[in-house]
Amino acid sequence: MEIDIIKIIVLIFFGFVGAFINAIVGGGGLITLPALLSVGLPPSAAIATNKLAASMGNFTSSLTFLKAGKIDLKLIGPILPLVFIFSMIGAWTVHLMPPQMLKPLVIIMLIVVLIYTSLKKDWGQLENRKEFTWKRGILFFSSLVLLGFYDGFFGPGTGSFIIFIFLIMGFDFLKAAGNAKLLNFISNLAALIMFLILGEVNYTYGFIMGLSMIAGAFIGTRFALKKGATFVRVLFIVMTIILIIKNINDYFSE
Repeated sequence: MEIDIIKIIVLIFFGFVGAFINAIVGGGGLITLPALLSVGLPPSAAIATNKLAASMGNFTSSLTFLKAGKIDLKLIGPILPLVFIFSMIGAWTVHLMPPQMLKPLVIIMLIVVLIYTSLKKDWGQLENRKEFTWKRGILFFSSLVLLGFYDGFFGPGTGSFIIFIFLIMGFDFLKAAGNAKLLNFISNLAALIMFLILGEVNYTYGFIMGLSMIAGAFIGTRFALKKGATFVRVLFIVMTIILIIKNINDYFSE
């Protein structure tokens, strides 16, 4: 496949910026997916290729957060296989029904996340974990597994929704982001495997963008750890607003 220098620059630049933001609060797909479309990939191949590049970036972020002690493997470890399986099912289900049917619900959910996070000024600044009763535990784990399915099936806002679930359980923003990043990596990886089976991935574009996303993810994660929970909260709110605007625009443009 021929690839010119302009396309390489586009993939590297937007891959780095997307991964930098995605490493902190999610939403990087808003940047990387349009970049892949702009270099000539059809929508299905762009989505699949984005999963390859994003998996590389999310793996880097996960390792960095893990080394910093911001991921609770004891808590989320047992559900990682379920998230993986449900994300694969979600990616396969795309061939059975249009993901656009979820758009109105996604917009409503993002607005709820934005309002709740904005009104609770000190939310996520300090860790105050809630006790895991059996009811709360079932709701927590089932929500994460369903978000794994959602990421494979549709995807937009997955990182924001996962962070929101952890915030509800009393995690601070940094630990919520760290745990969300590992879960997001697992769901991305599962969807990627399904797309590889279906032959949708463009390896050349995926690896070029993926390498720049590794750098962006590492720097973004280190930046978040240095700036702390307050910075992450502000960026989380900004990206949620952008996600809402993007989804509303897509919905009414169809």
